[in-house]
Amino acid sequence: MFYDNKIWIGDSDGEKVCILPQMANRHGLIAGATGTGKTITLKVLAESFSDAGVPVFLADVKGDLAGMCRPGQSNEEIEGRIEGFGLNQCGFTFQDYPSVFWDVYGKMGIPLRTTVSEMGPILLGKLMDLTPAQTDVLNIAFKIADDNDLLLIDTKDLKSMLQFMGENAADFSMEYGNIPKASVTTIIRHVVALESQGAEEFFMEPALNIADWFATGKGGKGAINILDCRELVNDPTMYSIFLLWMLSELFESLPEIGDPEKPRIVFFFDEAHLLFENASKTLKDKIEQIVKLIRSRGVGIYFITQAPKDIPDGVLSQLGNKIQHALRAYTPADEKGIKAAAASFRTNPEFDTKTVLSQLGTGEALISVLDEDGIPTIVKHCNVLPPQSLMGPIPDEEKLREVKMSNLYLKYKDAHDPDSAYEFLERKRLADAEALEQQKQSEAAAKAAAKEQAAKEKAAQKEAAKKQSAIKSGIRSVANSAGGTIGREVGNSLGKSLGGSFGKKLGGNVGASLGRSILGTLFK
Repeated sequence: MFYDNKIWIGDSDGEKVCILPQMANRHGLIAGATGTGKTITLKVLAESFSDAGVPVFLADVKGDLAGMCRPGQSNEEIEGRIEGFGLNQCGFTFQDYPSVFWDVYGKMGIPLRTTVSEMGPILLGKLMDLTPAQTDVLNIAFKIADDNDLLLIDTKDLKSMLQFMGENAADFSMEYGNIPKASVTTIIRHVVALESQGAEEFFMEPALNIADWFATGKGGKGAINILDCRELVNDPTMYSIFLLWMLSELFESLPEIGDPEKPRIVFFFDEAHLLFENASKTLKDKIEQIVKLIRSRGVGIYFITQAPKDIPDGVLSQLGNKIQHALRAYTPADEKGIKAAAASFRTNPEFDTKTVLSQLGTGEALISVLDEDGIPTIVKHCNVLPPQSLMGPIPDEEKLREVKMSNLYLKYKDAHDPDSAYEFLERKRLADAEALEQQKQSEAAAKAAAKEQAAKEKAAQKEAAKKQSAIKSGIRSVANSAGGTIGREVGNSLGKSLGGSFGKKLGGNVGASLGRSILGTLFK
């Protein structure tokens, strides 16, 4: 509850225990075993920030935060707590809160998307756990796309860009450096793995304008943005993708302001262990880096999990406001965890922290917050306030009606695939294939024409040779005839003079033969 300009969490023997708004961006932790009241505490804090005019983001893993869009309902237990805290005198009323529902898959909320370009090569490289050399190759792909005004919107754009770069590695190497095809193939394999984990729904237009999360509702209350994660948490990689992109986007878009009077926006990540248990070291390092730096942008992050040990030490050390619900010791490891959790608080001389921690009931918590100087207060045993909105979920059909009533629904409901790298490279591929086919056809036509011409020339030569042979044959025939006649006449004359009629006949025959032989030789 927002009271006296403070985030009122609970009561410790009549003392109000509150988070100071100017210290709320120092992040926080809500931890405790199942059924100890973590979700109620989350709702109380989220409502308080909304009442203070601070937008809120909630990762709803179990689907039980949707009731924030409905007023709370009274019962005997709630009335007892209201009376015990004196809340009626402090302005406590059951009320609803301006809630906007989101869903990466677009099933139970407004579709939440971004683009490959906005994610960027460094963050994508960390998400895919690429080696430094492979990340360099991915950087080159983004640079080539940028230099050629090619948009990288979805995963098929990225795959097309990588394939194009790999096929033309030799052409690009002089300008961009060596591009090992083995690295390109490995990156494509990682992209395909991301697609199988739901990245195709996440990387698409229209991309979220994160400024839409900074809205306020009626009475100046901060909007409560609730991401339905019931399906998303089944894939820790996609859950991590969303977390990193969102925090990186905020970090890059918001100017540094130090410690403002109140946060610009506050994020709550339920079941936070899911963010880290399967994350690579590089991913954990990136989350730690952002958590350390983003508070100076006026952003507060609160992790909700079962035990502090679920959070990496580098992140845990940044969480200044701690609300610890009961921990149960069923194993030696559990006992060790309770001891470590108790040791993380400043000691309160009035009780033994470790003992009380294992004995807390539902709705009770050990709380330590940062004072005006940023110093953790001594731990206090508190009873947490009840929420003002409805505890528990609402039916999915009611939730979908709320989704469609949002002004943002029309803006984001329909995905579209703009003309980007994939479409451009497909057109280029088809144009290149068509040009190659035309070249092949031209070459084939030229070859056929040359073959036809050669055949014509050969036929012409054959015809010319045939004509030449006919001419020679005719000449030989004429020569034979003429030679025979001339020879016979000469032979007759000689034979007559030498031997009468017998000599004439013999001379004619010999003359004819000799004449044909001589002329035939001349006209051969």
